[in-house]
Amino acid sequence: MLARQGRLDASLSDAREARSGGQADDEHDPEGPTMAATWSQLTGLHDDLELELTEIDHALAHLAAGTYGVCMNCGKPIGVARLRARPFAELCIDCAKALESH
Repeated sequence: MLARQGRLDASLSDAREARSGGQADDEHDPEGPTMAATWSQLTGLHDDLELELTEIDHALAHLAAGTYGVCMNCGKPIGVARLRARPFAELCIDCAKALESH
């Protein structure tokens, strides 16, 4: 995951240089995405990765505290299937569904 973050950061840096160098002509290049589209995609991926890393850090903190796999709302165990699908889940499926319905 950290390698993916490094590659993404390098891509963002390249895009930033291309945007500021005045060499990118978004309007007249029919051969692919515009710089704005590329920038938007890269920043979206970067934000998603940052969120995922934060969620993993929180899960590791819960593991260290002995609270990993315990619902933060009701205190019941979070199901194994849910933890396999979302290893950083902090709510059991019932509490997550209740929260979504509000």
